[in-house]
Amino acid sequence: MATRALPTIAGGSLGLSRYLEEIRKFPMLEPGEEFMLAKRWQEHADADAAEKLVTSHLRLVAKIAMGYRGYGLPIGEVVSEGNVGLMQAVKRFEPDKGFRLATYAMWWIRASIQEYILRSWSLVKMGTTAAQKKLFFNLRRTKSQLQALEEGDLKPETVKKIATKLGVTEDEVISMNRRLGGDSSLNAPVRAEAESGEWQDWLVDDTPSQEERLVEDEELSRRRSYLRSAMSVLNDRERRVFEARRLAEDPATLEDLSEEFGVSRERIRQIEVRAFEKVQKAVTTSAKREETPQTLQLH
Repeated sequence: MATRALPTIAGGSLGLSRYLEEIRKFPMLEPGEEFMLAKRWQEHADADAAEKLVTSHLRLVAKIAMGYRGYGLPIGEVVSEGNVGLMQAVKRFEPDKGFRLATYAMWWIRASIQEYILRSWSLVKMGTTAAQKKLFFNLRRTKSQLQALEEGDLKPETVKKIATKLGVTEDEVISMNRRLGGDSSLNAPVRAEAESGEWQDWLVDDTPSQEERLVEDEELSRRRSYLRSAMSVLNDRERRVFEARRLAEDPATLEDLSEEFGVSRERIRQIEVRAFEKVQKAVTTSAKREETPQTLQLH
């Protein structure tokens, strides 16, 4: 995806402040406008539409990036990697599914930033398992929750609790804690650079902020509302098939439903496809009618 050069962060806190001021100049999008821009990009590869989608979400990237300041990496590079994730999200975004770009993009932004951190730290290689990556990014928070702030090796009972909580072995917890400086002072710098931050920065609670939780809760509530409304367009058989095939935790098989309704499996498949198309169309209509803009602000 080709877009004009995005604003960048110069070195130092002043550079960050100027960057935040600069990206606030880009307007947020109302749901209907966002939907139409996404369709223009999806159907016509409209670069101007893609650029508006990207720039309107730069504040989201910056907010997420702030949560990764404790890793001793230049914030400008962290934001830049987050912007890469945002562009990937815009490229793959499917507006017809009825949810906002911000909800979808959060996962791409976080994934891009985390991969950058893993590449930058010699402590963890890219071949690391998903469980070890989870340990890398959650060890500090889990230690804080357990009030395990002592220097050096963790107590055996603490190691066991962390291993159970994060789904890794006790040896992996011990090893990662040592790699991440468990035997160093919490006031020691992460790196030699003066602005790299101290290890105590890692103890900041990095759970989703109130704003992020609000956004996610609002999106979930909105999608549920859309779905409830959309289900009303289905007849009884379509509703039964749709719920059994698309909404159930343990989806029914075509064979099970064909026996229930006394029709062929192919007929059940056709009913499922038709029901899905009707629900999708109804959800899209509801999304277009949404008038209240969803905004994310940096405070």
